[in-house]
Amino acid sequence: MNKGTKKFDALFSNLEIVTIVVYLLGGESKNIETEDIAIRANKIAPGRFSWRKYPDQINIENIRTFLSDAKKIKNGGYLLGSGKKGWILSENGLEFAKEKIQELKGVDLSRPPISKEERSWLQREKTRMLASAAMEKLISNGIDAITPQDAESFFRVDDYVTGKAREKRIVRLLNTFSNDPEIADAIKLIVKKVPAK
Repeated sequence: MNKGTKKFDALFSNLEIVTIVVYLLGGESKNIETEDIAIRANKIAPGRFSWRKYPDQINIENIRTFLSDAKKIKNGGYLLGSGKKGWILSENGLEFAKEKIQELKGVDLSRPPISKEERSWLQREKTRMLASAAMEKLISNGIDAITPQDAESFFRVDDYVTGKAREKRIVRLLNTFSNDPEIADAIKLIVKKVPAK
């Protein structure tokens, strides 16, 4: 185990490690599968998620437990998702991961490159949002001119998208474009107009 791994192990709890791994795998804008998280978590914190009896094997149940713990509000509410649908960072999770990533030394921090499909989705979504009624109203008349329906349309949610599915869709756009100079500030304003359902 190198110095970086020891430092990593000492600095973070297991639920924080899986949160950071979701970030490293691109989980601010897409769902990440439990198995992929397990492989990467074991790579950067060897043995931490292994069976006691079979230390060379990853205990996937441990990973699932820590992913579920990372969803809980009392633990920071870092993740959204499930074992079936995959895991994505919440706003809190993205903020936490970006802040903590600076503390990692000697850990493989590479992230997968954006696929052609993702790049295409990013461009389409950005173009759509920039041309939306909500954006038009924000630019010409300010935030007060935006109706709840404008905001829902901006985030592509409606009366049929409720609860966690609604939150996940909104968070995906917030996370994905959080550093985009053209649209980040607008998204943060418009999200305040989206009614909870």
